[in-house]
Amino acid sequence: MNRYLAASALLLVTITAPLLAFAGKEEREFSKNEMMPAVKKAEDTFKSACGCALKINVSDTLKSVDDMRQGKYISENIVEGAPKYCNDADSKKAMCVMKSLDIVKGKDTGFAFKAGKGTATTDGNSYVSWDMITREIDK
Repeated sequence: MNRYLAASALLLVTITAPLLAFAGKEEREFSKNEMMPAVKKAEDTFKSACGCALKINVSDTLKSVDDMRQGKYISENIVEGAPKYCNDADSKKAMCVMKSLDIVKGKDTGFAFKAGKGTATTDGNSYVSWDMITREIDK
């Protein structure tokens, strides 16, 4: 009986683990072809505009293409906003206190900043704008 239970448990884990561990083809392709290039461009643009590095981490809580699209939009807002905002020494200094930015999915869309780390939370339907980021950092 114990062997039967152990074999059943092993079979269940073997069958379900790949389903949970890997995103579907559409999600993998969107991440690879659209979201992650946007993240890389945002990191590069932030560095060239503000004069300091920003590491952007995308959480695995962004599972669907719709969630990932919000992550892409956040990144695109950084690309559009950083060059316009970081146009003087004080603005660059203010933005360079943010060393990393985590993009996550949560209940409500918003931006939080603490100890050099920004967290951009999307609810899956809306995204954090560049203005939301600068408003919080400029406090």
